Amino acid sequence: MLTKRQNLLETIKGGNPDRFVNQYEFLNLIMEAPLGLEMYYGKTWKDIWGITWNWPEDQIGWFPVHGEEHTVLKDITQWKEQVKIPPIETSDEAWAPAIAHANSVDRNEEFVAGFFVPGLFEMTHLLMGMENALTAFYEEPEAMHELIEALTQRELECAKVICEKIHVDAMFHHDDWGSQINSFLSPEMFKEFFVPYYKRIYACYKANGVELIVHHSDCYAANLVPFMIEMGIDIWQGVMNTNNIPELIKQYGGQISFMGGLHSGLVDFPAWTPENCAKHVEEACKANGKKYFIPCLTSGQPLSAFPGAYDEVSKQIDRMSKQMF
Repeated sequence: MLTKRQNLLETIKGGNPDRFVNQYEFLNLIMEAPLGLEMYYGKTWKDIWGITWNWPEDQIGWFPVHGEEHTVLKDITQWKEQVKIPPIETSDEAWAPAIAHANSVDRNEEFVAGFFVPGLFEMTHLLMGMENALTAFYEEPEAMHELIEALTQRELECAKVICEKIHVDAMFHHDDWGSQINSFLSPEMFKEFFVPYYKRIYACYKANGVELIVHHSDCYAANLVPFMIEMGIDIWQGVMNTNNIPELIKQYGGQISFMGGLHSGLVDFPAWTPENCAKHVEEACKANGKKYFIPCLTSGQPLSAFPGAYDEVSKQIDRMSKQMF
């Protein structure tokens, strides 16, 4: 029987996996890294960038708060004055929990994975608000390039610290690029504003020992897949079934793999049932096949919003492995 790591590599290289890769099983996420990721259920808070967040007690997630009082970047042409780039924590003391976690992982079995969020596109609209950010790509492209360059430089510095401190084998990187039906930016605009910067970021990780780039974007982004490949992404995680996954596998399998196919909104909800999980898992596995595809909830972490759903999906993936391998 292949290890989780071996089975993943066989799957994404078109080899001979002996079962489905089961959701996030191959990634051991090092969430203790002191990168400023904060979330507080039932509270409102500011993060290290000055972005205000709110997580209401009756909601399953947190969301940025904008408006005149809260928006960090009110004028993109004044970004140098209004955006304060936070320092990167480098002390051994702060990194000790992450280092201990990374050292405890059996790297023959799993990838030690860094976790980075928010990504470049998300940062633009977190700082400005979505409407202002999308408008600025058209009205102030030069200033947007300058801001994205500054964000890129900071992540390049972060990448070197992450790799030095915990020697990650993989990076799990978030940046949502679309809605359920289309990308937020046209392919032409996406290519201009994000491809060159992400190529540098992902090349930096790989130059520092990272074997696997897993990029989360739970959306429609089939029109961006050629750019994902150019950036150096190995696995697109979060691929919704509003994308034609079988066609993507046929066209791009061997250059990139697809992790998802199980729309969290259709499987992970308050009244979820084992029967519904089984139905969706069976449909996804049979439709997408055994190579270049990893059945997984589209959620950006190995968990479900409603207790039990993630584990039930994993159970059903194991069932399909016994049937199809």
